[in-house]
Amino acid sequence: MNFKYRSSLSSMAAIAGAIVLPAVAQAQTRSFDIPAQAASSGVREFARQAGIRVIVAGRDTDGRTTKAVQGTLDTREALDRLLANTGLTVRSFGGGVAILGGMSDQRSDAGDITTDIQVTGTRIVRDGYDAPTPTTVLSEEEIARRAPENIADYVTLLPAVTPGNSPAQNTGTTASGATGVNSLDLRNLGTSRTLVLLEGRRLPAATINGSIVDINVIPNAFIKRVDIVTGGASAAWGSDADAGVVNFVLDKEFTGVKGRVQGGVTTYGDRKNYTVSLGAGAKFADGRGHILLSVEHSQIDGIDGVPRSWYNGYRTFANPDWTATNGQPRYLSLEHVGYSAIAPGGIVTSGPLRGVYFGQNGTPAQINFGSLLTSSTFVGGDWKYTDWSKNTQSFLNGNSRQSAFARTSFDLTDSIQLYGQFIFTRSNVTSVAAPTITTANISRDNAFLPASVAQRMDQLGLTTLNVGSSNWDFGNKNYESNHSLYQYLIGANGSLDLFGKGFTWEVSAYRSISKIGQDFMVPKSAEFNKAMDAVRGPNGAIVCRSTLTNPGDGCVPYNRLGTGVNNQAAIDYLMGTDWVRQTIRQDGVAGTLRGEPFSTWAGPVSIATGFEYRKDKAYGTADPLGLVNGFANGNYKPIAGSMDVTEGFLEVVVPLVKDTIFKSLDFNGAVRGTDYSSSGFVTTWKGGLTFEPTQDVKLRFTRSRDIRAGNLSELFAAGSTGSSVISDPFLGGEAYTTQLITTGNPTIRPEKANTITFGAVLTPRFIPGLSLSADYWDVKIRDAITSVSGSSTVDQCFNGIQDLCDNIVRGDNGKIRYVYTRPVNLDLFWARGIDFEASYRLRLADVAASLGSGTLSFRGLFTLNLKNGSESGLTGIFDSALREGGAPRYRYLADLSYHNGPLTVSLTGRGISSGVRDTSFVECSANCPGGNNTINNNHVEGAFWVDASASHEIVEGVEGFFVVTNIANRAPIASADGPGFSTAQFGYNRAYSDLGRAFRAGVRFKF
Repeated sequence: MNFKYRSSLSSMAAIAGAIVLPAVAQAQTRSFDIPAQAASSGVREFARQAGIRVIVAGRDTDGRTTKAVQGTLDTREALDRLLANTGLTVRSFGGGVAILGGMSDQRSDAGDITTDIQVTGTRIVRDGYDAPTPTTVLSEEEIARRAPENIADYVTLLPAVTPGNSPAQNTGTTASGATGVNSLDLRNLGTSRTLVLLEGRRLPAATINGSIVDINVIPNAFIKRVDIVTGGASAAWGSDADAGVVNFVLDKEFTGVKGRVQGGVTTYGDRKNYTVSLGAGAKFADGRGHILLSVEHSQIDGIDGVPRSWYNGYRTFANPDWTATNGQPRYLSLEHVGYSAIAPGGIVTSGPLRGVYFGQNGTPAQINFGSLLTSSTFVGGDWKYTDWSKNTQSFLNGNSRQSAFARTSFDLTDSIQLYGQFIFTRSNVTSVAAPTITTANISRDNAFLPASVAQRMDQLGLTTLNVGSSNWDFGNKNYESNHSLYQYLIGANGSLDLFGKGFTWEVSAYRSISKIGQDFMVPKSAEFNKAMDAVRGPNGAIVCRSTLTNPGDGCVPYNRLGTGVNNQAAIDYLMGTDWVRQTIRQDGVAGTLRGEPFSTWAGPVSIATGFEYRKDKAYGTADPLGLVNGFANGNYKPIAGSMDVTEGFLEVVVPLVKDTIFKSLDFNGAVRGTDYSSSGFVTTWKGGLTFEPTQDVKLRFTRSRDIRAGNLSELFAAGSTGSSVISDPFLGGEAYTTQLITTGNPTIRPEKANTITFGAVLTPRFIPGLSLSADYWDVKIRDAITSVSGSSTVDQCFNGIQDLCDNIVRGDNGKIRYVYTRPVNLDLFWARGIDFEASYRLRLADVAASLGSGTLSFRGLFTLNLKNGSESGLTGIFDSALREGGAPRYRYLADLSYHNGPLTVSLTGRGISSGVRDTSFVECSANCPGGNNTINNNHVEGAFWVDASASHEIVEGVEGFFVVTNIANRAPIASADGPGFSTAQFGYNRAYSDLGRAFRAGVRFKF
């Protein structure tokens, strides 16, 4: 770990320790003496005695009476007693704020609420179940129970959120700069289609490729709740919201000091991690001003290789015995698969000496090819020896992260507030990339050729040997990425009277700067080629052949025939560090006006209107050698491009029916005009209805048109190169290494998404505390922007997609030299399904006094994916496969918690259904149909994990907690990689649990 990170940790830990030890924190229990009274006054009195803010619509307190509360009680328990059998429920509790709602009337009128509780289903005040667009809310209390290493780790457990980029998934990735980034992906539609907001504002991209927002930038210390809008929201919140919005809401009014110190480890003793955070808030200037400050440091150790017993070399490869007519499957997925054309110190790949490998100190031996041999793989035998996946590449990356957050506000007048905000995040990610895999001809006169092999070559009349190697002597190909993000924000908000009506307004301006640095240790192509061609010089010494004609070229011979046969001078000569430094800058201004200008027969009409302008610019520098493709991999090219976006929007909520034969009917509509400098003007819109036929039932419907234009990377990426092993169907499935070149495409069109959602919410009065919801969703994206992988490009070209054939360049030998991977517009991507949610809270004393005063809470979420795929003809690009995190048929999460005074315990079950590796495959073992898409095993097992947590107040205001995940230490979901590869083939689904059993424990405090 770098000294600067140690230093940062030490100072923060010292501060935290100084506060924790002597602190007498704000009590979580209070003394209450509240008589039974009208709810309006009872709630106010409770807020005063509890020392928290309570927000409730005036209409919900009318005609209700709160219960008497006496004695020393936990704040939440006292609130439950106050509201027992009143028809009022707790919608959100945490961060010093409680939000109440009426079970008999789930709607909260914007005009009655005392402050803006903004859940991102709409810019008009709504909360939780009430949003016309389905919205899931995670409270501060739920997040604290889980105590995640990062908030993204918890959000991605929700069934509607597919794990996006994560430290696990990005292992071995060196081109995109996304290594170590945590991102979110709603509906498995891609991270670029999920709009991530902080307090309703955009966050800057953390990567050039894909413009991904890194959730690590969120100031965890002040998160009050997370709103997940699982439906199109572009009209209300802006472009890129095809799949929905994730909005992180902060407790901007926090006063006091809070902090957390926690650490974790797996049951194997690895993946050690710790987090230290400290936050403080205070008022000044007689309460007119407020300031928030927080700092956080986190460190997570990486894991190199795969130190797990479940690893078994599970891979997919082309069946060597297949023909189009013999009924055998085209592909085989089997365990104990090694590489027949790759070995640590080299292996002869063809001819009569095929299988001769060069081991320690260059000693030659014959590999045991086991039971089944192909051009690139074999099953059984010495498979472990040639299997570089287990021992070289990082299984999980190491990550060190520091962040700081500051916010201040000042009430200039009773109706005008000024504010400013600053965010800083820095992360350093270290990783070991996949080895450099090379295949080359070794001449008979190579000076390092063992005598026994040379003799056999002479006997057989061979002048060259084709040798494939994973180049063990290179050592680790270390990769490092550094991300720094700065965001500066100033703004003002307030209230005013227009046409005799009260309105609220807000204006803001910001600048966000993301700096991304990548350093990658790779061979220099020219030096490697010269060093590999080693011969005997005139004096018998081993020299590079190039030195014979150019004695001053400085070439140091490299022996690629064996392991442990090269000195450091040879390695230093041919290895170099490719680097790139890139910056993304976003400048923006925005303004919003909200109010209720008039009323209909059913109540006031609410509107929100506003504008936003932002300009994105990306630029950078790179290693001069990489700019001319002088490295074997990497060859980073800095991006250069800019675009600006101007938007204006209007949103309305119009009550249509109120307290007639039906309870209520509201219309919610929005329209947004967006002008992209890159692609022109587009319009997005949304229309929705919220209908309450009775007090216990609410129905909701939305229909929206959403837009996403190409981001900076998709438009302007200059290109980077990487290597990949491609299984070439044009050459009978022969696998070999080729180059992938990633570039942008300035001609791509904006994609258009049409989304429909409809559902129901049940809050039966005869079961107080119970809420149920079910929502159907259907998303169709036309002209979907996607980058086709190298393997898919080759496969789909073979299947007749000519546009992709144009991205393939072959050499004179007929093999592929380059595959260009560029963004393209697909015809249609379609996803649809149903979300279910249930929550229930029960005071045990209401069942029987003998059960005590504890409270049981349950929350369950279930997502059923009915469709998730492409209808563009490019099967396998978008599909519901589980191989790399595609959408399973269903996914679920159930959480049961018990709270009693200082003690809280919870048990969580989460799981996914079984599925298929690739929906384009036909599974068969005999009598297979003709075609290139048959496989012996296309099945991927489902999984179920159980987690648990417990917390207990140690002293007043100081709480200890313990969390264990994957209690049963279940192995990851097996899923065969291949046939092509560019990184390690670990043989499991990297989107879901992979650590095994893991533990976290710590202390949090608040006063």
